[in-house]
Amino acid sequence: MPYVIVTTLSGEALKFHDEITTKVCNKFKVRRTKLPGHITLKAPFDSDNIDELIDLLEVFANRTKKAPINIEGYGSFRNDVIFMKTTFSKEAKKIYDQLEHLLKTLNWLQWKKNESGERVFHTTIVSKRIKDKFEEIWNYVNDTQCNFNIYF
Repeated sequence: MPYVIVTTLSGEALKFHDEITTKVCNKFKVRRTKLPGHITLKAPFDSDNIDELIDLLEVFANRTKKAPINIEGYGSFRNDVIFMKTTFSKEAKKIYDQLEHLLKTLNWLQWKKNESGERVFHTTIVSKRIKDKFEEIWNYVNDTQCNFNIYF
């Protein structure tokens, strides 16, 4: 069964993400992302049993203090993903590094090549089949200010 590990947006940032995603998808007739506003911490993976992972994440979350994340402006990957730029504070990055190290102790959890090295944290607005509408969507979202502070 496929899984992904994310941290979800909250408050005004989540509301904004939902609104801008809905507007873009309706205006440009593109497909909406399946999950609500989030930052991916571990790319999709398959597992038949994630009980060990759930236990690990619960312990980690209970012993870790929150740290700030800033969401400001927009970015893209190639011409097929448009996202809200997401910057982890030093404290949040340290927490993520600790989480990644802990996750890598699970020998069954597979990591893709693009998951190593410096991560580009982001909150996707639209992706998949937008290449022919990329410039229009890019210009549209950049007419709307995006600036939020949330916690990881």
